[in-house]
Amino acid sequence: MSATTPTTDLPYFDIADPSFAMQSEAVREAREKSWIARTNYGYAVLRYEEVSQLLKNPKLSQGSAKWPEHHGVHTGIFYEWWSKNLLVLEGDEHHRIRRLLNPAFSPSMARKLEPEFAALAEELVDGFIDRGECEFVRDFSEPFATRALCIMMGLDHKHWQFIASRANTVGYALSVSIKEDIERIDVAVKELYDFVEELIEERRADPGKDVISRLVQFSEGGDKLSGEELRNALVLMLFGGMDTTRNQLGLGLQTFIHNPGEWEKLAANPELASAALEEVLRVNPTTRWVTREVIEPFEYNGMKFEVGTTVHLFTASSGTDPEAYPNPEIDITAEDRKPHFTFGGGVHHCLGHYIARADMSQALPVLASRMTNIRSAGGDEWLPDSGNTGPIRYPITFDKRG
Repeated sequence: MSATTPTTDLPYFDIADPSFAMQSEAVREAREKSWIARTNYGYAVLRYEEVSQLLKNPKLSQGSAKWPEHHGVHTGIFYEWWSKNLLVLEGDEHHRIRRLLNPAFSPSMARKLEPEFAALAEELVDGFIDRGECEFVRDFSEPFATRALCIMMGLDHKHWQFIASRANTVGYALSVSIKEDIERIDVAVKELYDFVEELIEERRADPGKDVISRLVQFSEGGDKLSGEELRNALVLMLFGGMDTTRNQLGLGLQTFIHNPGEWEKLAANPELASAALEEVLRVNPTTRWVTREVIEPFEYNGMKFEVGTTVHLFTASSGTDPEAYPNPEIDITAEDRKPHFTFGGGVHHCLGHYIARADMSQALPVLASRMTNIRSAGGDEWLPDSGNTGPIRYPITFDKRG
């Protein structure tokens, strides 16, 4: 695109419209025509190469900080929590908190938990396998995601329904309807704060080897997490750790229903679990885009970006860009795939990605080993195909394998 191309010639999307869909012909056609589109919230970057470069551009900062304000929310407990959590912090403060949280999310910690994640998946499948049908969100993805979080955090599994319920409510804050739902969102955040306050006191009195105990130890003296930083981080873990895994497992199942040959490959060879997960994350991620804000003017690919401009990096669109993936359809035996950006990139790369990969890569082969001929039973409900998406209800039928 030349430097003189007017922005009015760019494709346009109303991404606040509930009918807008990332996995649509309109987005694919726009990606073919242009690397960038206009939206009602700034710009959208559509192609792999440009998403890759702009994720690392230091003149762009995390753009989600002003999400509540964009929708008329300027006060309240959610607003206060959102403005101070790791997702939106920048600079030295971000690096410091991230460095202190990192050990709790290490690859070795994730590997240690894998047997427990696999056992949990087997237990949940045992609960419905003989029926030949289930509601996948209620019967598997939500309890698995929340109880896997309990395993990681050293929590009694009796808490999982409380956590799931509050995290579901906080999830409405990521929707364009945030202002309509803000009162119940504020209540849910307050209840999560009260819950983590009790957990912190318990771990101070009787520390274990779990994540919360480690973080409590990191918050005592020296260059450590303050009490407020610790509470904010734990509430973020309870929300983010459940919400994204639950959604992603539902999207993964949807992908394999549409690609039954790939499901059978996984059933025949469970060692393909990690590759299967990466392919699902690439072609059908729960996080459809990441948001950045211009903090210093710059020019890129013939476009001038002014301070304050919002730039959405459409990671879902970049994951199926034929320029980066000549055969973009899911293939769990494909070699030399370029890395996807479902967990973001740059300094804001998702802190919990090792844990997320560990639990989901245990769940998928268990499901494949137990079920075949999976079909959507109808009556499913979905979040909008934008921002963070996934199934709300997903009834399925299947044949018991073996």
